[in-house]
Amino acid sequence: MSERKKQILKAIVDAHIECGGPVGSKSILQNRQLNCSSATIRNEMAELEEMGYLEQPHTSAGRVPSELGYRFYVDSLIEHYAMTTSEIAQINNLLRVKMGELDQILAAASNLASSLTNYTGIAIKPRLNSVSITKYETIFLEPEHYILVAVASTGAVKTKHIRPEEPVDPAVVAKLSAALNLYLSGLCAEEINLPIIMNLESHMGADSGMVSQVIKVVYDLLGELDQGEMKVSGINHLLQYPEYSDVGQFQELLGTLEKKEDILNLVSRNESRDDVSVLIGSESRVEVMSNSALVFKPIVKDGKTLGAIGVLGPRRMDYAKVLATLEGLSDNIENIIRAGKQSKNEGEKPDG
Repeated sequence: MSERKKQILKAIVDAHIECGGPVGSKSILQNRQLNCSSATIRNEMAELEEMGYLEQPHTSAGRVPSELGYRFYVDSLIEHYAMTTSEIAQINNLLRVKMGELDQILAAASNLASSLTNYTGIAIKPRLNSVSITKYETIFLEPEHYILVAVASTGAVKTKHIRPEEPVDPAVVAKLSAALNLYLSGLCAEEINLPIIMNLESHMGADSGMVSQVIKVVYDLLGELDQGEMKVSGINHLLQYPEYSDVGQFQELLGTLEKKEDILNLVSRNESRDDVSVLIGSESRVEVMSNSALVFKPIVKDGKTLGAIGVLGPRRMDYAKVLATLEGLSDNIENIIRAGKQSKNEGEKPDG
């Protein structure tokens, strides 16, 4: 693509982000001060349309960026957004808020992202796909009732009440605990296979009948520990954009946000990256989001993705501002996490 075509495409995307409607050659010439004639701009726009970067909604109308046009804009043409003093101050204020839980930090960042960008903010704790139980404990209550306690690799603790098919005694329940730690400790769901289960049954000997029931409980626990979480803020912001004026389509989008499954899958698929991910229209592979864009930034600590903050808005969102906002927020969150870890380590040091 020639430099002139790049300038014209960038001018059209910038103008469309501002006005929301088709952009004509005269508008580009007047507002963007390109050093060429209106006729030249029209010819270049026609060629950009043939190349797939622009679309013409109506015969007599100007052009709007296509999904490919937005992708090229984000990858190659976008300019750095200079945040205002007020915006920087609001982001930096996150450092002054003492919040112990990552959930709270992500939710606060999501609210601020929505407020600063005027789109919908999203706070995500993605599926890890590698959660394991590092320690099993059993608590005998009565012959027909015991509790299984599971400590996850994430630090979470889960308990399940189990009523065995046959009465058990405290020694058998203790034996089960030892066997689970021996054969299943540190394994995620995909790693618990038939040979391991058979070894567990062999270890339990005459009490092997307990194994099938407890294995099902273990799978359930691992599923609960790896569900992922998502909180959404500022949905009402979307109503001001004409892209969401269709009530039926907007309700479908709300349904997707409420179910959370599709967006959690998107983030989980992209969690190996620690930079900002920008999914434009059909790139998300979620049909109801074909006219939207999802931008999110993972929060990484020691090489592990702890969560993500994101913004959902129309395909013509102000990408430069969204990217700068998410970068600023994620930097602050990672500073909070590092400061918390440092304070904890300092608190553990012996006096003198």
